[in-house]
Amino acid sequence: MKMARVRTTSSLFHLLGALALLSSLVIVKGESPYKFYTWTVTYGIISPLGVPQQVILINGQFPGPKLDVVTNDNIILNLINKLDQPFLLTWNGIKQRKNSWQDGVMGTNCPIPPNSNFTYKFQTKDQIGTYNYFPSTAFHKAAGGFGAINVYARPGIPIPYPLPVADFTLLIGDWFKTNHKTLQQRLDSGGVLPFPDGMLINGQTQSTFTGDQGKAYMFRISNVGSSSSFNFRIQGHTMKVVEVEGSHVIQNDYDSLDVHVGQSLSVLVTLNQSPKDYYIVASTRFVRSKLSVTGLLRYSNSRVPASGDLPALPPGELVWSMRQARTWNLTANAARPNPQGSFHYGKIITTKSFVFSNSAPLINGKQRYAVNGVSYVNSETPLKLADHFKIEGVFSTNSIQSVPSNSPATVATSVVQASLHDFLEIVFQNNEKSMQSWHLDGYDFWVVGFGSGQWTPSKRPLYNLADALTRHTTQVYPNSWTAILVSLDNQGMWNMRSAIWERQYSGQQFYLKVWDPVQSLANEYNPPDNLLLCGKAIGRHQ
Repeated sequence: MKMARVRTTSSLFHLLGALALLSSLVIVKGESPYKFYTWTVTYGIISPLGVPQQVILINGQFPGPKLDVVTNDNIILNLINKLDQPFLLTWNGIKQRKNSWQDGVMGTNCPIPPNSNFTYKFQTKDQIGTYNYFPSTAFHKAAGGFGAINVYARPGIPIPYPLPVADFTLLIGDWFKTNHKTLQQRLDSGGVLPFPDGMLINGQTQSTFTGDQGKAYMFRISNVGSSSSFNFRIQGHTMKVVEVEGSHVIQNDYDSLDVHVGQSLSVLVTLNQSPKDYYIVASTRFVRSKLSVTGLLRYSNSRVPASGDLPALPPGELVWSMRQARTWNLTANAARPNPQGSFHYGKIITTKSFVFSNSAPLINGKQRYAVNGVSYVNSETPLKLADHFKIEGVFSTNSIQSVPSNSPATVATSVVQASLHDFLEIVFQNNEKSMQSWHLDGYDFWVVGFGSGQWTPSKRPLYNLADALTRHTTQVYPNSWTAILVSLDNQGMWNMRSAIWERQYSGQQFYLKVWDPVQSLANEYNPPDNLLLCGKAIGRHQ
């Protein structure tokens, strides 16, 4: 009997050990892949508009390297700063779930000093789609340092359109010939920027994309410019919009598309015309001075150069553009098996409402930009660090009111507080004659309404509460309003900013603190081991 018990105990021990080993193998096998990168940031001299100028290169490239990743990939990216100024990259549209420590903006991270490095560690958690990265420090965005992020669906997760033969990435934006430091000095002295000098596609004034006749290709388009909306079109071809900033949309065909600063989308283009070269055109919109950049769509069996007139801009601007924007409605997302429609956002009662109005006041004789009369100023101590280490006097939580007022414009390091799991209604009111573009880090949101004139509560019945598009950046038309709904399910300190970089730099931004009084790793990760410390956080210990 004694031997039998020993044998039984031993067998049980081995069985438990085998189960534990199997369990550990499943965990290892089930963990999402890690992808490692080392990027070095330097200056270089190139001539994007025909004039030699200093630009920011990443690994010697302009634009920077493309990040092709898959849903839930873990990105380990060592960024080495060889510039003469502190530097950060932000990952435009990557939600950084529970991890605003990796967001790469001045309110969350200390900038990387010259001749130093920082390793970003983040995950493309539950995301698919077309995104980009760019510098968030100083006025570096006007010098380059930007690049594409393409997040592909995991194997086995269906997507609601036929797989294209290949992808083309198009980073399109306005461009200055003037050095970024000169532009920054102009803003620091209280001036405004001149109109950009030109436009670029992938850092060039002439790009060619070649495909086979009869086949379909995905064009991943991002507006990486500093200030200008553009309209995009391809001669003789329609474009089927299939994805906007991570959301799959109803697949309508368009002859041309308006893309505003900071926005991204994907279209399918079928090469169904006679074999030749066709013009690709992007032209500025909602500005008096018109700029354009052209490229070529080349059939691989083409022997005929592009000819004829460039495809024309659509008639009108505001009415046409707003009407198009209302046709971009949601279908289902492919990042997770659950359809987005299973979350009935239109039936949720909002817990807080805000109306944020942009303005362009003079403060102490200098041109500034403001939100509800408050112009943001950066702190030497990132707000996230100040909040974590409980450092007082770094930011203000009562400077921006929930609705605009007629008070004189002021400056502040402004934070709007909200609770985890709040459901917000936010109205962006634009009483200026220029186009606005608003971005929120850490989230996407439902764009439920556009309208002309002044927003009032009586406009709520006009909201689309059934199938509104979710995205991270929305346009606000001149003398108009845009309404969004956002579910605060991502704890952290998140930047809400103008994507028009002059306005962001000179104060049209603030931070949204999403918090829960109970500290839990289920809600937010701890600071990373390699956390950089600066300002009043120097000498603090985690």
